[in-house]
Amino acid sequence: MLKTGTKRNKLDWILFFAMLGLVIIGALCVMSAVNSISFTNSVVRTHAVALCLGGAAFFVGWSFNYQIYDEQWKALYGFVLLLLVAVLVLGSYQRGSRSWIVLPFFSMQPAELCRVLTLLIAAAFLDRRGTRIRDTSTLVGLGLLIAPIFGLIMLQPDFSSIVITFPALVVLLYCTGVNMFYLLLLVLFGGVAGICTIGWTYVYLHPELMDYALVRLFFQTGNNGWYMAGACLLVMVLGYGTWWLFRQLRIFLPSFYFVLGTAVVLGGFFAGVFVDHQMKTYQRKRVEAFLAPKSDPKGAGYNVLQAQIAMGSGGVLGKGLFSGTQSRLGFVPEKHTDFILAVVGEELGLWGTLTVLGLYLLILWRLVMIGYSASDRYGYLVCGGMFGMFFTYMIINFGMLIGIVPVAGIPLPFISYGGSNLVSSLLALGVAQSVYARRIRA
Repeated sequence: MLKTGTKRNKLDWILFFAMLGLVIIGALCVMSAVNSISFTNSVVRTHAVALCLGGAAFFVGWSFNYQIYDEQWKALYGFVLLLLVAVLVLGSYQRGSRSWIVLPFFSMQPAELCRVLTLLIAAAFLDRRGTRIRDTSTLVGLGLLIAPIFGLIMLQPDFSSIVITFPALVVLLYCTGVNMFYLLLLVLFGGVAGICTIGWTYVYLHPELMDYALVRLFFQTGNNGWYMAGACLLVMVLGYGTWWLFRQLRIFLPSFYFVLGTAVVLGGFFAGVFVDHQMKTYQRKRVEAFLAPKSDPKGAGYNVLQAQIAMGSGGVLGKGLFSGTQSRLGFVPEKHTDFILAVVGEELGLWGTLTVLGLYLLILWRLVMIGYSASDRYGYLVCGGMFGMFFTYMIINFGMLIGIVPVAGIPLPFISYGGSNLVSSLLALGVAQSVYARRIRA
């Protein structure tokens, strides 16, 4: 039975006004960013439609009792898989990936909605584990549950969705109280996959490095079956050697830990191979821009360097809305999507950028507080997952602009142009408001 509460009609006003502030700033900056381009009317119209749909999604998320997602998680799971299969069959091929479904009046990117639903599904699965949350079977079960979703997303391919969802799932697992060893294994998995992908990409873009034997050997492990087999054998030997060394040092850890650790490293390696083989040339260029943006200021590093110049030119107070020169003159590419923060920095200055950051921090703080006051474990986990998602969005977008993370083509929710992301983000906060409305503590 669904539980009901006495505070159904109440909002967390701090969260609501922080969200509203970001939406208003985002709408103004998007209009400013596209004011000088040929398809201004189309962008403004689409953003206005997305705002209306997003407002409806927020209202639906807030009005419905969030516990229905816990009860109907299997139906949600089927819907997610169906939606991701549909985009592969019916989707439009744009920018090297089949990620969009084109409808009569607008287009939608199903992966954006599926990200939020995946967190609701994962929270429901973990909520049912109860006292078995620290068992290995919990992590394995969640992996088997999520693998088809990630696999279908990778077939598009849409790497950015994985980049956002994976850390959010790690935060969700942390909130459940899962064994810290398993969290470290997840970080190890992501680290191995990321290092392999970045390393192979850099060698691919700089073939002169193949003159070095070790570099050539490393590159071949991702592109030659025999070298892959050798790499796997080496990892297994190292795993056994680590176990033997611990035994000699009288550190008697369960052998299962070493077996699982070896399996995770191998899994990360093959994940890196899969990603590397799916990457497009423009995505490889993004990695190069991250590793050495100044080495090719007119090519791979152009976007990042121009965005940094635009942001720095705004100073403390900014040049004023609709008055930015770097963005309006076209020096900053993708200014209304990937690099919207450059527009914020140039036109609203340091104070505007800090305002956006402060509003995001307010949202994250309220998600934590709502989670702690939730009437059940599921509500707590839902807020934990949403926190992980928005935290990752924030870190990637601010980090991308200052050059500490690669350009990933990931929008900044509520600020960037992107209808599917805006609607799904507003839905996510609507669900969080539903948790707040049915809380047990004031």
